Amino acid sequence: MLIRSLTLTLLLAIAGPLFAADSDSPLAGDVGRARPLIVIAQSTVDPVWLSLKKSLEDPANKKGVTDRNIKVYTILSMSGQLDGKDMGQQDTMALLRSLKLGAGAYPKVFLVGKDGETKLSASGDEAKALSLAKIFETIDAMPMAEKEAAAAAAAAQTPAATEPEPAKGAKGSKPAKPSKPPQMPDD
Repeated sequence: MLIRSLTLTLLLAIAGPLFAADSDSPLAGDVGRARPLIVIAQSTVDPVWLSLKKSLEDPANKKGVTDRNIKVYTILSMSGQLDGKDMGQQDTMALLRSLKLGAGAYPKVFLVGKDGETKLSASGDEAKALSLAKIFETIDAMPMAEKEAAAAAAAAQTPAATEPEPAKGAKGSKPAKPSKPPQMPDD
């Protein structure tokens, strides 16, 4: 009995963090719903972040961001935000772990598709040349299956259509009774 308890405890101690690491990322909740745009910079005055922020605040671009279901994650000076609202330190670190970043130059920009795969990544000088128009082009060039999934999600959010009223003088039909399930024969 003692050996079984120790074995179970050891198994849970080893497997517990592995299961927790899969689902603690804020990106896990966005799969199938939104396209995360992640900007990582050393400071709030980083030129890459300032140019993207200016583009995101433009009213014409705001409509493009909402139409394409983009959520903007920023990690500036190791402080994370989601669409301008502060994230906790644990969520920020979980986001960084989920991106599996190696050592490299700042700043970094990632666009993750609704399927959870990275569609666009840029770091260093590439990130400086990246514009919101390029991000929009990347999203618009994504496969139709992802666009159809987005349309299905949008349709699911709208209220269901009501049944049309029968024409005046026409008989209304009764809804059919559900059929009984087949009975299983006795053995």
